[in-house]
Amino acid sequence: MSDVAPAEAVHPRRGGTDLTQGPVGRTLLMFSLPILGTNVVQAMSGSINAIWVGQLLGERALTATANANLVLFILMAVVIGVGVAATILVGQSIGMRNPDLARRVVGTGATFFLGIAAILALVGYALTPTILDWMGTPQDARPLAEAYLRILFVALPFIYFLTFLGMVLRGAGDSRTPFLFMILSAVLDAGLNPLLIIGLGPLPAMGIAGSAMATLISQVVTIAAMLIWVYARKYDLRLTGANLAYLKPDWSLLQSLIGKGAPMGLQMLVISGSAVVVLSLVNSFGTATSAAFGAISQLWAYLQMPAMAVGAACSTMAAQNVGAGRWDRVDGTARAGIWLNVGMTGALVAALYLADRALLGLFLPSGSLSIDIAVHINRIVSWGFIPFGVMIVLFGIVRSTGAVMPPLIILFISLAAIRLPFAELLLDSWGADAIWWSLIVGFVVSMILTLGYHRFGGWRQARMIAPGIEASARP
Repeated sequence: MSDVAPAEAVHPRRGGTDLTQGPVGRTLLMFSLPILGTNVVQAMSGSINAIWVGQLLGERALTATANANLVLFILMAVVIGVGVAATILVGQSIGMRNPDLARRVVGTGATFFLGIAAILALVGYALTPTILDWMGTPQDARPLAEAYLRILFVALPFIYFLTFLGMVLRGAGDSRTPFLFMILSAVLDAGLNPLLIIGLGPLPAMGIAGSAMATLISQVVTIAAMLIWVYARKYDLRLTGANLAYLKPDWSLLQSLIGKGAPMGLQMLVISGSAVVVLSLVNSFGTATSAAFGAISQLWAYLQMPAMAVGAACSTMAAQNVGAGRWDRVDGTARAGIWLNVGMTGALVAALYLADRALLGLFLPSGSLSIDIAVHINRIVSWGFIPFGVMIVLFGIVRSTGAVMPPLIILFISLAAIRLPFAELLLDSWGADAIWWSLIVGFVVSMILTLGYHRFGGWRQARMIAPGIEASARP
């Protein structure tokens, strides 16, 4: 256990709070709530946009956005691991009372994110038709998906950078600022959607492309406002004066970020790759099933939010305590995180079972066959998000030390080696139900393997920061 002087902690008004002090459960809860709020607002924005698209443009347009948004999820997976690695490095730096290292992480990470985003945006824009072919997008939804996805590619650098800003601020212990600016982004996106879809006054009627354009505009405005806020309030992570040189990538630090971030990004790619295969199987059952799956996926986003919020909070809190040498608090964070997830996710699952049909009516026309299909899917799958949440929380704990390969192996086994073969094997006899039950199998196997690794694995001996980097960052 390390006794670090509280006076060296980052001041809350300058962009962070000290997560190595105070009651573990209460500290984790208070830090988690703005992250949960961010996830809620983000999901509500997506749901509201889906409502606009579904009600104004119909089921084909909703299917198109579901396919295009999955592509965006895959593209986020390409670099999200580096973002998570940056979050953990910032957290450990704050725990070690080394703010200069945290600023170096911010500079190198920002340049990396923007550079990769620009490349992916250009390539993706050119290959949009090919990407939709790979996904098996239904032909009747194809033109709409192509128009929507091309504009998302234009928005990609802004989406990446806003995500990065939120992640590094949370690494420093500030979950409130990303929450506030997510509200701004969501309000702009939801408000602009109907205006640009149907046209109003001088605004053109852009159809489904208008929904993607609303996302682009909201991201640009929010980034500008967030940067003004961070610099006006003199946050510790901001780069000014000589620190602007940190925007030039530090290759030793970038090697650490990529080395640890790549396996975490591959985790996302395993998840998204599995999702692509699942969606392709779903699409093979026709537009009604695809629309049902797209609509229920909007509601499942809410079921995942407590786990994702608590898991992200656990990762940051554990990282700060790893940096400070407070292993007792790392263990306490794991226990508190599991109980928080089970309580919150369980409550949402129960609520969704009771209200799924009414909520699905927000996304699908009244009397649609897709509503009945979506209710059936939900009754099979929803409870599986409880074991999913336990996995996510423990992933957040073990990766805070730099143990990133075991979670990747666990995901590959449970999703690629078990879930997909399960669905393929039973598809002929069970029909679409084989897909829904395969999701449950994947959730349960992932949780069991993760519990085993957390209990018996060597994650405590892992190292996030390469030797020499910490010392070279100190003034």
